[in-house]
Amino acid sequence: MTRLLLGVTLERICKAVLLLCLLHFVIIMILYFDVYAQHLDFFSRFNARNASRAHPFFNSSRPNGTVPSYGLAGGEAPSPSAKPSANQSATEKPLQPCQEMPPGLVGRLLIEFSSPMSMERVQRENPDVRQGGKYTPPDCLPRQKVAILIPFRHREHHLKYWLHYLHPILRRQKVAYGIYIVNQFGEDTFNRAKLLNVGFLEALKDDEEYDCFIFSDVDLIPMDDRNLYRCYEQPRHFAVGMDKFGFRLPYAGYFGGVSGLSKSQFLKINGFPNEYWGWGGEDDDIFNRISLNGMKVSRPDIRIGRYRMIKHERDKHNEPNPQRFTKIQNTKMTMKRDGISSLQYRLVEVSRQPMYTNITVEIGRPPPRLARG
Repeated sequence: MTRLLLGVTLERICKAVLLLCLLHFVIIMILYFDVYAQHLDFFSRFNARNASRAHPFFNSSRPNGTVPSYGLAGGEAPSPSAKPSANQSATEKPLQPCQEMPPGLVGRLLIEFSSPMSMERVQRENPDVRQGGKYTPPDCLPRQKVAILIPFRHREHHLKYWLHYLHPILRRQKVAYGIYIVNQFGEDTFNRAKLLNVGFLEALKDDEEYDCFIFSDVDLIPMDDRNLYRCYEQPRHFAVGMDKFGFRLPYAGYFGGVSGLSKSQFLKINGFPNEYWGWGGEDDDIFNRISLNGMKVSRPDIRIGRYRMIKHERDKHNEPNPQRFTKIQNTKMTMKRDGISSLQYRLVEVSRQPMYTNITVEIGRPPPRLARG
């Protein structure tokens, strides 16, 4: 009798284990096909055929070619500022304003950094980008003119991947844009916010028609091209969910990674602070400036505002700023005197590369810390 009961028990256990294994296998297969179905030839041809109808310059090559998905626009409508071209002849059909949600978007993207990348490959993939990293949609009137500013030093490897992914994304978004790499000269302590202030002024020197400014770290790649790189009625925070934070916003006041402000919004807050030397704090100061000037931060849907970060060690001479917490508490007192109005720097070089414009600047060094008595 005991042996019989033991046999029945073992049989039930085996059936339960077998059922769990089968369930696990089904789940794995669903996830597998959900992620990798985009690589099947059928889907690739389907994407290329539909995308070419919507946008003749669409790049459907891997890894940017993905299964189209629409909806989930996320966020408010961009502020329109389309201007008709003065160069159109009387016989040409006038261009219409670009759609708020361009039809050539593909949705979720497969982002990976294992494939070798070179600047020559980026150039081949983006033949329509002009010298200096500039592009204008040929088939519609863009609603804004966007300068994308990247604070930079010793990140050439990351830059290749950033350009590889962002140029096709921006073209599909029908953005008129220019990319500016703001390179800090020398080996003194890094100052991200001050470099972005420099980029704002130098981009306007290059083209005074810029009315929107996107500020992006070079190691952050958007995972969905419906996260539109434009300016909105309120300052925009694009990087809502980074993989390093588990695709969640780390805290309500977070404004780091990738953000965007119109020209008027940027000037209203006196630009960014110049006194945050080293890592951390400047994005919280910027959030405070926005709030203190009566504006609110807008964000895309969390499912669209996802980003993948290129993993790396902390940069040399970019150690955490021990004064950042004190400075953040004093934004109200410092923002009128510290910002674009007090910016000082020395322009070292401006060079227009095929895929971007490089601006090398000397921005000084942090003031000596007072010794504690």
